[in-house]
Amino acid sequence: NPKPEVVKGIKGVWVTNVASSALSSPTSIKETVQTCKKSGITDIFMVVWNKGRTLYPSEIMNKEFGIPIMADYAGRDPLLEMVTEAHKEKIKVHAWFEYGFSSSNNTIAGPDVILDKYPAWAARDVTKAILVSNGGFRWMNGINPDVQNFMKSLILEVVKKYDVDGVQGDDRLPAMPVKGGYDDYTVQLYKSENAGAEPPANENTTTWIDWRTNKLTNFLGDLYKAVKAVKPNVIVSSSPSVFPFGKTNYLQDWPTWLDKKYCDYVIPQIYRYDLPSYSATLKSQVAAI
Repeated sequence: NPKPEVVKGIKGVWVTNVASSALSSPTSIKETVQTCKKSGITDIFMVVWNKGRTLYPSEIMNKEFGIPIMADYAGRDPLLEMVTEAHKEKIKVHAWFEYGFSSSNNTIAGPDVILDKYPAWAARDVTKAILVSNGGFRWMNGINPDVQNFMKSLILEVVKKYDVDGVQGDDRLPAMPVKGGYDDYTVQLYKSENAGAEPPANENTTTWIDWRTNKLTNFLGDLYKAVKAVKPNVIVSSSPSVFPFGKTNYLQDWPTWLDKKYCDYVIPQIYRYDLPSYSATLKSQVAAI
């Protein structure tokens, strides 16, 4: 297969609601878009899913949990406001599902409404505890088809309802911390596909990493097809962790995603503290494809 091309001409920015007032009012959104225009930004990746809440009025979230939108944005539709303003300036808008398969964060006050209602959706470590990682993120099990269908339904809700140019996952979509996979559903699935053998107790066992990774890769393929079936021109992208760290720690094999054409492009999260380190890591990521 020919190698995927490196996408050129995108100057993108994540617009978040954390430590930022960019989405706090319609006026702020207009100012944000104008700042992006002046800065030469071509693509805005706007957060639409974090802390177990949507930043648009969601019929699905309302039906399932009685919470149609994050409380700070009640009575508004920040996603519609952003699409309207950005498209006036010919800037593309991508709905960024920041929390992905994470249902909440232990550092945020309030209940985990998703896992409280659906405890079987939780990702669990080898001790059967709910999987918590990286400063308090609580995880759903991205291998569970009910969880997959829930996330897919939110993404398709956005694609159908809004004139977005793209949807994006990141280091939590599709992903699972390597300590996960020990919930009842995943254990039974593994046993059914491995002659009754239990999953290895060592989460870093290569065959166990590969098995779980492939399940998440297959989900992305299904999601990609579902999005394209609704609107073929909507871009499906991801901003995963760098490779191979992303695979060994979060089961993200994004070179395979590109090889299988399960996403249109990836933007690896190259967080580095100096230019030489950044440049070296960037080169390694290009080499990975």
